[in-house]
Amino acid sequence: MTQKTEQKQKSHDAILASAAELLLERGIQASSIMDVMKGAGLTVGGFYGHFESKEHLFTETLRGTARTVWDTLLRKAKEEAPRNPARRVLERYLSPKHRDAATPTCPLPSITAELSRTGEPYRGALESELEGFIQSFSQLIGPGARHREKAVAVIALMYGALSLARAMRGTKLGDEFLDAAKKWGAELLAKEGA
Repeated sequence: MTQKTEQKQKSHDAILASAAELLLERGIQASSIMDVMKGAGLTVGGFYGHFESKEHLFTETLRGTARTVWDTLLRKAKEEAPRNPARRVLERYLSPKHRDAATPTCPLPSITAELSRTGEPYRGALESELEGFIQSFSQLIGPGARHREKAVAVIALMYGALSLARAMRGTKLGDEFLDAAKKWGAELLAKEGA
């Protein structure tokens, strides 16, 4: 790799990192290209050497951020609980530590409402990532259509509970959302030998 190519890759990575931070803090619409480039330590003029548009940038950012969170969650769950990684995914995702992180790591609870309003291309990017989540999670549960349906239900429970728990952070109700979702999610995973 030439020095110029290496520098371009570093700049590209810095832009994605800045966009990911803004995505988690503000969402897509409230994040400008100027803010992204400032966060990356670059000028706005260099943006189009890396991305076609703001939509292109944030579609790639959404995919990369969501995939990184999910892949890390799966890897750690398999390491920590090789006999029941699906349940460990549930427990880690619905932990107070995950809910209370100063900067959230999972973008989905923060941006799903915005994506429902903005539509494409973000909806397609989210659908693609969610399909990957469902497939990998259902494989942890077991083979078959029934396990896919269970994976869909548990993932929906996880995202919904985390979203509500974040909104109610610091309250008894916020803790109840996490605890109840972990309990019922674990019960659902335990049924039929999952």
